[in-house]
Amino acid sequence: MGPVKVLCIGGSDSSGGAGIQADLKTVSACGCYGLSVITAVTAQNTQGVQVIHPVPQKFILAQLDSVLSDIGADAVKTGMLLTVGAVKSVVKKVKEYRMKKLIVDPVMIAKGGHSLMQDESRDVLIKKLLPLAFVLTPNIPEAETLAQMKIRSTAAMKKAAVIIHRLGAKNVLIKGGHLPGSKRSGAVDILFDGDHYYEFFSPWIDTKNTHGTGCTYASALAAGIAKGEKIVDTVWQAKIMVTAAIENAWSIGKGYGSVNVFGKMF
Repeated sequence: MGPVKVLCIGGSDSSGGAGIQADLKTVSACGCYGLSVITAVTAQNTQGVQVIHPVPQKFILAQLDSVLSDIGADAVKTGMLLTVGAVKSVVKKVKEYRMKKLIVDPVMIAKGGHSLMQDESRDVLIKKLLPLAFVLTPNIPEAETLAQMKIRSTAAMKKAAVIIHRLGAKNVLIKGGHLPGSKRSGAVDILFDGDHYYEFFSPWIDTKNTHGTGCTYASALAAGIAKGEKIVDTVWQAKIMVTAAIENAWSIGKGYGSVNVFGKMF
């Protein structure tokens, strides 16, 4: 049989809190085997991203071929795709290796405000990659960009989910942590599968240590989907996991500390 395998494609985070490092920790915590393809190398810490070095397209393609031709993957999760070349590489190989379980986290801006996607890359992502996605996981700012509308309520989240769904993703999960009033009412996420809406609530956790939240959520989702679980069940499990990871977050550095998927170990 062997382990359930999840391929994580994205940027490396030198602070260890987000990106590929968060992906692999999460996939491991979910009991799956994590593979990785690096699309960019960053110099970053809890205070922000200082430098980004994109990996050349040829090398991204080589990494994808190496792991998919030999080991394969039960699901693929994408994070930071900085360049047009990075997006096109993923599109090409997802099609070539017929990867049906694709989870796209449309990473656009870092916690500290640094742009993690070039404008042209975003256009290619919308036109070419989204139609291949089984699940798309934008936060509110990303959903606003994709739907080209302001989102200030759960009703607006639902409207945006429908607009984004028309771009081609089979399931759209909009994360509501940035929604005004969330501190009072809790964090609500909306899943739209083309027919029905599902709402997922969790109480608000008052902490600044949320670095890696989006990567962790999408990777937990990818692990559940790789195992063959139903989408609604998988989102609930991922939501519970990410909430616990925020509760147990590491307070490190001078800025946003990192979420912790392994709970209290010490």
